[in-house]
Amino acid sequence: AVRVFPRPVAGPLRPVVHPPTVRYNSKVRLGRGFTLEELKAAGVSKHVALSIGIAVDHRRTNKSDKSFKANVQRLKEYKSKLVLFPRDAKKPKASEATAEEQAKVAQITGDVLPIKERVNKLETVKLSTIDAKASAYTTLRKARSDARLVGIRKKRAEEKKNAPGAAK
Repeated sequence: AVRVFPRPVAGPLRPVVHPPTVRYNSKVRLGRGFTLEELKAAGVSKHVALSIGIAVDHRRTNKSDKSFKANVQRLKEYKSKLVLFPRDAKKPKASEATAEEQAKVAQITGDVLPIKERVNKLETVKLSTIDAKASAYTTLRKARSDARLVGIRKKRAEEKKNAPGAAK
């Protein structure tokens, strides 16, 4: 820990990804690195990301907008908490920490931004609110047949309207 100070002990920041295969894809885990698109959306270049403790994986692609936004948010949160030590203590840049901020810094010993466990809430409905007479099968069957016959019914209505006997 002393050797890598002030960097986090657990290594660089990693993205939250869904594992492959049906067995595990409902869960989330830490991935290898952020995609170049995620870094661009968060406003971090590839080389800067590597220098400030963000893992980058140029081969990974984004397949879902939801996880893309979650990882961009993760990067932005990391950037907001990040304290950059100046390379030259005599001439610190605007984005780098002052001497007072550097004195307050504590090293992170655990995971960098650990994954928050999601709690799935079940919605409970009272049985009295459900219509016992209606059948779910019948309702779905009717909706399916209505969707299938919409063109034919429209055509028949047009024919009936334009028929010579309907001019009354």
